[in-house]
Formats: sequence, C-alpha cells, structure tokens
Amino acid sequence: MLNVFTLDNGRLKGGLFQEEIETAEDLALTRPIWVDLESPSEEEKGWILDRFGLRIPADIVDEDLEESARFYEEDNGELHIRSDFLIDGDDELEGRPARNVRVAFILFNNVLFSIHNEDLPVFRLLRLRARRIPALIEDAKDVLLKLYDADAEYSADVLERIYDNLEKVSARVLKKDVSDAEAGEVLSAIAREEDLNGRIRRNVMDTRRAVSFMMRSRMLNAEQFEESRQILRDIDSLDSHTAFLFDKINFLMDATVGFININQNKIIKIFSVASVALLPPTLIASIYGMNFKLMPELDWQLGYPFALGLMAASVAAPFIYFRRKGWLA
Repeated sequence: MLNVFTLDNGRLKGGLFQEEIETAEDLALTRPIWVDLESPSEEEKGWILDRFGLRIPADIVDEDLEESARFYEEDNGELHIRSDFLIDGDDELEGRPARNVRVAFILFNNVLFSIHNEDLPVFRLLRLRARRIPALIEDAKDVLLKLYDADAEYSADVLERIYDNLEKVSARVLKKDVSDAEAGEVLSAIAREEDLNGRIRRNVMDTRRAVSFMMRSRMLNAEQFEESRQILRDIDSLDSHTAFLFDKINFLMDATVGFININQNKIIKIFSVASVALLPPTLIASIYGMNFKLMPELDWQLGYPFALGLMAASVAAPFIYFRRKGWLA
C-alpha cells in the first residue's frame, strides 16, 4: 500500500486526509512531502524509483540489521534511519500481542519515505493531529520529528494503562486470601504488563537514539533542534516511570509467589500433622501385638479395648497440643 501526503498551510493533505496511490500516473501528479509505504510491492518500489530516483532495498525492514546500519547517510544525500515503533496489543488487531515494529525512514530531496509492514497507531495519531492543528508541519523533517514526538506520547499513554492494570492486580493480590487459581491469573497478568513495560523501555531508547542522531547530523534548524531537545526531555521523564513500574511489578510478583508458598505450606502442614499423629498409635499397636504368646484375648480379655483406647488417646494428645500452640489455625 502506498499513501502520499502533501502540505497545505501546515496541514497534511491527500484525498480523505491520505491518498492511496494505485497507478504510477497517480503518483506522478503529486508533490508530496511524505510517502508512506506499508508492505510495498515490487511494482510500487518501481514507481518510487521512476518518480523520485530512490531505490528501496528488499531487506530495508529486516530485524537482523547491524547496529551500524540503523543510522547512516549515503553519498547522494539519502538519510537512512531505522526505528522501532510500539503496538501495545490493545488495538483493533485483536488477539495479537504487544510488539515492536521496525520502520525504515529515508529522507531524500525534502521528501520523507517510511517503509513498514504493519499499520502503526503512532502514524494514525500524527495524521489525525496534523489534520486538526494548522501550521504543525513545515517540511519533511518536521514530519519525522512529529512522529517521534507522537511515539513518546503514545508510550506515555500505554504506561498509564499499565498503571491502571497494575492497580487492579494489586487489589486482587493484597486481599486476605488468594487461591492458587487466582494467583495463576495474577502471575499471567503481571507477566503481560512486565513484557509491555520492557517493550516501552526499548522503544523509548530507540527513539532517543534516532533523535540524537538527527541532532548530531546538523540537519535541523534552530526551532527543530529545540523541539528535539524537548522530545529527549519527555523520554527521560518516561524512564523513571518504567523503572518504578519494574519495581512495582517485582513487588507484586514476590507477593503472589509468597501467597502460593503459603498455600503449599498449608498442604504440607496437614501431612506433617497427620504423620506425627499416626506415629504413636502405630507404636502402641506394635508393642501390644508383640507381648502375647498366642491370641491376646486368651490371656487378657480387655486387651483390645485397652489398646484401642490408648491408641485414640495417643492420637488426640498431639492434636490438643498443636491446637493450644495455634499450629492448626
């Protein structure tokens, strides 16, 4: 899919805010500042080559790129940036987990080209914002900066949802009794939030690196440079939140595992008490049976009742002692 965006008084414009290009002739009629390619076909890459003179490599969004290949500039002026953008798993693509999606940016001849394999909420957020706010964007570099700014804001929104979800988990963990089934559900919920928090931390780290690269490349004007510094300050503020959430997640994880251990100790305590209680009657039965030559009833008619009573008393005595100590509560 190939979408183009033109600039009209600081607003991104193209049909119903975005214009999907279906032929090479449609592309030739546009003067875009942003060309967005989602899972582009070889035919669409050929249109880009013919219209803009830009060749898009086949492996441009591969996940196994070397670190040195994430930020670089070609001799012909192409500026290449590879960044990861977050999808928190709570979008319309139901049933898919949270994930980081690789996006390749190419800034060439004052046109920003973005290549990715999935539709991203950050891109939708920028399109919506640029439609409503006039004079938000002036050139292609503004588009790239606004995408990173929206990415930081999107990460902050996801962090707020993690806060809310952990509050619900806390209410379940910190009540009086937690069953093993509830503990299993809580551990599953905590694991999902921990994974999402880790992805946010990775995402903001990648955004910080990309914005720092743009600042070092001296491609930004004074206003854009100051905006980049503000984005970095926003990202720094997110780091403390992710660190706090990691601590909170570890606390809830330890508390939940502690309740599981308590439940297991209760089961082990039952077997321990039963073992201690059954030892005395077993000993009495052994001693009683070894002190008669033939049948016990022939030597002592009250032998069985006496042995049974003594065995019952030996069982009751440990339980009375354990109860007074509070070990059976």
